[in-house]
Amino acid sequence: MKVLVKEKIADTGVDLLKANFDVDLGLEMSDDELREKIGTYDAILIRSATKMTPELIELATNLKVIGRAGTGVDNVDIPAATRRGIIVANAPESNSVAAAEHTLALALSLVRNVPQAHGSLVAGRWDRAKFKGSELYGKTLGVIGFGRIGQLVAKRAQSFEMDVLAFDKFVSAERFRELGVEGVESVEELLGRADLVTLHVPKTPDTINLIDAEAIALMKDGAMVVNCARGELIDLDDLLAGLESGKLGGAALDVFPSEPFTEHPIFARDDVVVTPHLGASTAEAQDRAGVVTAEQVTAALTGGVVTNAVNIAAVRPEAMEALAPFVPLCEKLGRLAQGLGDASVESVTAEFRGRIASHDTRLLGIAVLVGILSGHTEEPVNLVNAPQMAEERGIELIETKDASTEDFTELVTVRVHHANGEVEVAGTSVGPRNEPYLVSAWGEGFYLPFASHISVFRYADQPGMIGRVGTLFGEEGVNIVSAAVGAEHEGESAVMALTTDAPVRAETIEKILALEGFSVGRSVDL
Repeated sequence: MKVLVKEKIADTGVDLLKANFDVDLGLEMSDDELREKIGTYDAILIRSATKMTPELIELATNLKVIGRAGTGVDNVDIPAATRRGIIVANAPESNSVAAAEHTLALALSLVRNVPQAHGSLVAGRWDRAKFKGSELYGKTLGVIGFGRIGQLVAKRAQSFEMDVLAFDKFVSAERFRELGVEGVESVEELLGRADLVTLHVPKTPDTINLIDAEAIALMKDGAMVVNCARGELIDLDDLLAGLESGKLGGAALDVFPSEPFTEHPIFARDDVVVTPHLGASTAEAQDRAGVVTAEQVTAALTGGVVTNAVNIAAVRPEAMEALAPFVPLCEKLGRLAQGLGDASVESVTAEFRGRIASHDTRLLGIAVLVGILSGHTEEPVNLVNAPQMAEERGIELIETKDASTEDFTELVTVRVHHANGEVEVAGTSVGPRNEPYLVSAWGEGFYLPFASHISVFRYADQPGMIGRVGTLFGEEGVNIVSAAVGAEHEGESAVMALTTDAPVRAETIEKILALEGFSVGRSVDL
């Protein structure tokens, strides 16, 4: 088999490939030459510069695997590769240590004024008194986002004898205890107690501008912020205002809202340390990414297990034929169950009934975890890495199977267990296209096709309640696509589920809950 190494990777990775395949090094290959020759290769290894577009993938008639030496796969069209049966594999944890170390490097540089003192001394000034710093020892570190990188940062901070707080609604209390970290119930609590705050969450609608004027107002006077995750997590103008007012004691930034990013008033401040997105830029991380990706490509071409595949093509065909139609249903149920809860997830039960129970349902259990974790982890979640991410957060997955079912040919029930109780939802697939349907939530049954936006309310079972919701949705410019009501005990409480053509704002849900008779409400984007 032929392998093209299109971009620079570690020599160790190249040697591993050469031991098994015919390898071409195409570092100087032009785009036109790549299009001309791509059809002759069984695998290609890239970094971030090569764009695997649908057009290029269509020309890759023999391609079986795309290896991305790094974490992100934004330069690979995953749907196009999946349609062609091409495995896409990356090295998701290759830069975790590098990112964690850089976080601590920035923190130390910030509290000890290292860059400023260096600049002063090389400029010919001996300003020893000017750069008196502070110690990490005895300070409280607040880690927002406690995945792989957040946990590595916490471990290293503990060696400085810092007290570590962390917020991550997907990490169990037991996992926090195992790592000697205090888990807090909210970001607000963390901000109010931490001397130094570090961010390790993905960019989502909920985390954009996570640190803004409102958040800064909650922080301790003189607190500092470090961001090596995503530039969009911090409103730079609000951060600048917090520094200028003296509310914040300093900030260290490795990432920015758009990159390259070289002009902003914040760069002129002595209490700010900046680096040009160097979190993953170590020789070891780059070498590790190349070796891991070479191992993944080798496994893909020799029939081994591709542990870092980011698309479903890595799943065995015989299992996929029976289970693939239920993967979207399980992901939606997981996401909905998580969204309907109000506390940290501790464990998950996935129950499979009917014909699917005769199969190995591990893939479907993983799909439930994908739904639960999606949008809440620093690294993208997929069918391969979801179990590891859940394990890192102390989330236990329990699967049960029963070949019998009363009302449906197949039924999937998901129960998310947390400190305050549990949330249960259930669904099935309908028709030749296996459309996912929601059949119960919060203990009430109904029959509702899933959509991208769903709202669920518990309310007193009395006339006019659906109309009240519809009126407020209409005022917000949100159209109800479908609705269903479950009321097992007439005259008592009922559950209403509605799908809409647009997201429903939290403020709209709050308005509805302020109406008489409504007790609980959630809006979830699937």
